[in-house]
Order: sequence, then C-alpha cells, then structure tokens
Amino acid sequence: MSETKHDAPAQALRELLGVIDALIAPDGCPWDKEQTPLTLCDYLAEETFELIEGIRSGKPHEAMEELGDVMFILLFMATLYEREGSHTLADSLNYSAAKMIRRHPHVFGDKHFDNITELWDNWEKTKREENKGTDRKRVYDSLPSGLPPLLKAYRIHSKAARNGFTWPSDREVEVQLREEWDEWQEALAQGHAGNSEREFGDYLFTLVELGRRKGIKANAALDFANQKFLSRFARMEELAEMRGQTLTDLGLDEMNTLWNEVKNWERS
Repeated sequence: MSETKHDAPAQALRELLGVIDALIAPDGCPWDKEQTPLTLCDYLAEETFELIEGIRSGKPHEAMEELGDVMFILLFMATLYEREGSHTLADSLNYSAAKMIRRHPHVFGDKHFDNITELWDNWEKTKREENKGTDRKRVYDSLPSGLPPLLKAYRIHSKAARNGFTWPSDREVEVQLREEWDEWQEALAQGHAGNSEREFGDYLFTLVELGRRKGIKANAALDFANQKFLSRFARMEELAEMRGQTLTDLGLDEMNTLWNEVKNWERS
C-alpha cells in the first residue's frame, strides 16, 4: 500500500509516545515520573503562549518547534490519564472527530447554509443539544474562566451576538463607547479609584465589541502593539549605545527624537 499523507505524522506520534513511555518508566526521569495532568497545566499554558508568539512572529520554523512542544505536553497528559484508567488518547481523538462531524453537517452531511449566520446558529443549536444533561446548560457555561481578559471579553460579546443580544448597529456601539468614556472621565474627576477602575473596564469591554464588529480581535491587536513598542524601544537602546549613551542619560525630548528615528527607519 502506498504511503498516505497521514503515515509520517502517525509514525512521529508513535515515536513521541514512546519517548514519553520511557520518561515515566520505573527507570525513567525522576521529574517526569512525578508529574500529573494537574502539575502539567502551567507548562501547557507556557508552551501555548510560546506557540502563539512563534505564529505571530511570522517565523514558521519557530512555530514548528513550539507546536511540537505543545503536542508533547498534550500527549504527556493523555498518557497519564490512560495510565490512571480514566480514558485513552484514542478516546479523546475519537470524541473530537465525532464532535466536529456533528457540528459540520454541511461538510459531512447534506445540510446547506446560505450564510455564515445560519452556520453559526446551527453550531450553537448543536452545542445546546450536546450539553443536555450536563452542567453546561447556559450559554456561558462552557466559557473558560481562565481566559485572558481581552480574549474573554471577545468571546462574551461573540456568544451574546450569536444569541441576538447585541447593539443593532456599529453606530450605536460607538455612541455607547462615548458614554462609557464620559463615565470614566467623571469617575476620574471624582477621585474614586474603585469607580475609575470599573468605568475603565466598561469602556474596554465596549471597545472590544466595536473591534469585534470590525473584524479585530482585541487580544491579538494589543499583543501586536506590545511587540511593536518593545521592538522600537530595543532599537532606541541600540541607537543610544552606538552613540555612547544610555537611555537614562537622555531627557524626554532626546528619547522622543530617537523614537522618531526608529519610526522613520521602519518606514524606509
């Protein structure tokens, strides 16, 4: 039988599972043998953030490496669950495949949708049917509590919109955003720290929705802004060092001059 596109990854998967088996064998690594799915959670979060950074960097090789690290942690967890008799890796994979098939009747069945809205409506309907008899009966019951706040706000707005609870137009969101801004400014003027924080949160929450409607994910947008600032700041430090200075030697006007040099260099 000729090799298929799935043969190579299947073989690599077996090899990585073999590595994990060796690590947690009686004569394996003392650290690995002490791990549980719970203790691996922080490592999974860390590796996931590194994967995201690798993807957003636009460097496929870094993404490849970090994807492998995430896969290692996931397979490690699956192996530990299997050894304790909870479930197997095959159980997880089969569950996911069956779920995706159910939720894509337009691909694996004869269902037809005229637009994305109809597709999402069916997705939510299928999820509700799947969650019958579980503790995930409400719209937000499946929302992970540990999501980064900006991403969580995006998901909250997205789910609300899919259920018809959102502003009818972008214009109305913009009006609401200005109202939230005014309320934040009023709280600042009153000098009440607690109110200021809450009103600022309301402003951000509404801003996330306006971005969502424009096809912008606030979490990713802010991450790009963070990385842009860090890159420019590092370049400022390099320019100062080339001139025998440090940033602490410079005043604000001089640093702004360096900042503008960096921006002009980026445009050239």
